[in-house]
Amino acid sequence: MKLVFATHNQNKLKEIQKLLPPFINLVSLTDLGCLEPIPETADTLKGNAKLKADYVYKTYQLPCFADDTGLLVDALNGAPGVYSARYAGEENDANANMDKLLTNLKDKADRSASFKTVIALNLDNHTLFFKGSVKGEITKVKNGKNGFGYDPIFKPEGFDKTFAELPLKVKNQIGHRGKAFSKLISYLNTQHVRP
Repeated sequence: MKLVFATHNQNKLKEIQKLLPPFINLVSLTDLGCLEPIPETADTLKGNAKLKADYVYKTYQLPCFADDTGLLVDALNGAPGVYSARYAGEENDANANMDKLLTNLKDKADRSASFKTVIALNLDNHTLFFKGSVKGEITKVKNGKNGFGYDPIFKPEGFDKTFAELPLKVKNQIGHRGKAFSKLISYLNTQHVRP
């Protein structure tokens, strides 16, 4: 089955490919030649995921899923949240985003946070949602070279290493995205979706 993952992010694509069963031929927006920006104008993760999945389904007539992920920091009333990728500006610069977050938390004792992912799957013009989350805390300095985004400053609950220090396999098992995608994959298998 050809399934579109509504992303240009090759890191995310590789992460998800490792989780998918072999009968799914996963393609990205880049593979489709979809280079126009897809608006993410909703004020929730669920809303943004649906906007992206619907756009691809209507434009290319292919089943599609899109995800939106946010980092919600308790001491900042849930910020950066839906604006996580653009927290420090429209450039989506991960280092600038981390630097801004670390600066905003400098005088805060409470560093608890959670990552949340919402996936919208559009099959036959019908949308289903799958969610995953993981609790943890924001470290005071960046650690690790794996992963992407805020991974170098997010330490998941029960671990003494950041997401960027953990092996990808471990991150997929305990992480927000891995949990949400496990639900998506279980659904696809249960529905016996085949080529």
